[in-house]
Amino acid sequence: MIKRGFLGKTALGTSALCAAALLAGMAPASAEIAGNRIKLGVLTDMSGFAADSTGAGSVAAAQLAAEDFAKELPGVTIEVVLGDHQNKPDLGSSIARQWLDQENVNVILDVPFSSVALAVNEVTRGSKAMFVASGPGTTELTGPKCSANTVQWTYDTYALSNGTARAVVGEGGKSWYFLTADYAFGHALEKDASAVVASAGGTVLGSVRHPPNASDFSSFLLQAQASKAQIIGLANAVGDTINSVKQAVEFGVTSGGQQKLAALLMQLTDVNAVGLQSAQGLYLTEAFYWDLNDGTRAFADRFAAKMKGRRPTGNQAGVYSGALHYLKAVKAAGTTDAAKVAGAMRDLPIDDALFGKGNVRVDGRAVHDMHFFQVKKPSESKAEWDYYTHLKTIPAAEAFRPLDQGNCPLVKKS
Repeated sequence: MIKRGFLGKTALGTSALCAAALLAGMAPASAEIAGNRIKLGVLTDMSGFAADSTGAGSVAAAQLAAEDFAKELPGVTIEVVLGDHQNKPDLGSSIARQWLDQENVNVILDVPFSSVALAVNEVTRGSKAMFVASGPGTTELTGPKCSANTVQWTYDTYALSNGTARAVVGEGGKSWYFLTADYAFGHALEKDASAVVASAGGTVLGSVRHPPNASDFSSFLLQAQASKAQIIGLANAVGDTINSVKQAVEFGVTSGGQQKLAALLMQLTDVNAVGLQSAQGLYLTEAFYWDLNDGTRAFADRFAAKMKGRRPTGNQAGVYSGALHYLKAVKAAGTTDAAKVAGAMRDLPIDDALFGKGNVRVDGRAVHDMHFFQVKKPSESKAEWDYYTHLKTIPAAEAFRPLDQGNCPLVKKS
């Protein structure tokens, strides 16, 4: 159910602020910012598998970005609206069309689940609105399906697989067996990770595919255990990852110390759902961790104040960082028209406390450092949400697929 295309909104800025700006002798906002209003649309999953890692937290992150940038555009109201795509591509594209055609939404943010993101990518293609995708992992968005209107912010299957597989092989995890969700996203994770394992001198002993949203992983885990591979690579996500980790512990797959788990997509809320007792020792790659430095901790404190103490995931941090960069580009371009904002987003360097320094490439890939972590033992955790030990930083230049390997049509034109 669309519910008018959004479920709630937060507006920042008032006519009083505009009057104060004019009295101070400041120039009014560009006439091209229609109605002196910028509308950020957070299209997310409010009750499904990704609700914890995106959902209400993504809305809170967008609100924080709007609050932080309000002073940079005096007289302009920055409004946040929410849509729940319910993990359905047709519903996601319907909400996106309504937002663009009827409600003057200027940028669509988040959009977890690759199938929904690819549908929204086509709605925004050639429109006057941008799509800043922090939620999906498909490399198609910066490959054959790339669009001048789309920027992919947080991660993708290449970065996740490249980060975890290369680091684990480097630490001695040479033989791998994959437990893979049987849909396009899982296949991409396995394919990308397998290529990295082989290139780093490791061996893939095999794989088994499971249906999405499986409840019983016993037969799949027993096959992985029987392979005697040092590393069981989990090429799945959210609920499937949570269940496969829990059941791996229940069946004693990792108890002997001969086999370890490597999650190719796992976020803070997934670790929280599994619990440190079961998740300890797990390897993973993330773009963001709340306890990485003073800047990430300060953001996490503000986020926690809005989210009843919860700490932000990488996807939620990506909504904030991507929205902030979008707003900087609007200010630089003097308009919300996507053709000009897209150019400004690619011209302006990324530089914020959450993702550090980076840039947006012509294919729409936001390039920044990634980080390799291991989940702490319960005895090592000193506070709630203190879950990760930082093992290494993967430099931006190494983290993402090289520009010339994605087959993005925009690259050929550049």
